[in-house]
Amino acid sequence: MTYATDAIRSRCTAQSLIETPLGPLLLARTHAGLAGAWFAAQKHHPAAIDAPERDDDPLLADAASQLRAYFAGERSTFELALDLHGTPFQRSVWAELLRVEPGATCSYGAIAGRLGMPAASRAVGSAVGRNPVSIIVPCHRVVGSTGSLTGYAGGLDRKTALLRLESKCAARDCRSAQLELH
Repeated sequence: MTYATDAIRSRCTAQSLIETPLGPLLLARTHAGLAGAWFAAQKHHPAAIDAPERDDDPLLADAASQLRAYFAGERSTFELALDLHGTPFQRSVWAELLRVEPGATCSYGAIAGRLGMPAASRAVGSAVGRNPVSIIVPCHRVVGSTGSLTGYAGGLDRKTALLRLESKCAARDCRSAQLELH
């Protein structure tokens, strides 16, 4: 566990487990916003959260609805209040992730450069890997400097599927794309 994971676990007010084409996804919220979206067995998963399961929570229900639309190829962005717990550096990296357009990718080095720290690629990689809000904060859009697919806390198969879905959405304006697992 890390400080950020412990902070999320102790501040959550509700949680909900939803099914996705890529497996179960745990959503967790605080009073301020969505604080977590983790796939089962994902690295840095907070394990048990001592918060009630609330499928009827308005924010969690909205997040679930937007995620279903995303997986159906009906939307490519999210409009949700977020409450991201991490170090100031991690939060700055996650803010950069939110600027990477759907259907596009960005390298760890490019994000480090945008932050004014061109030598911080590894630190960026660590922060990307600890992103607590999978898909919504699009850490899956980060690739190696050569464009190669590199680590993803949820697994490279999921990263590949998410990028494939988004590229179809970008090509078709998200109207007829649907997630296909290969």
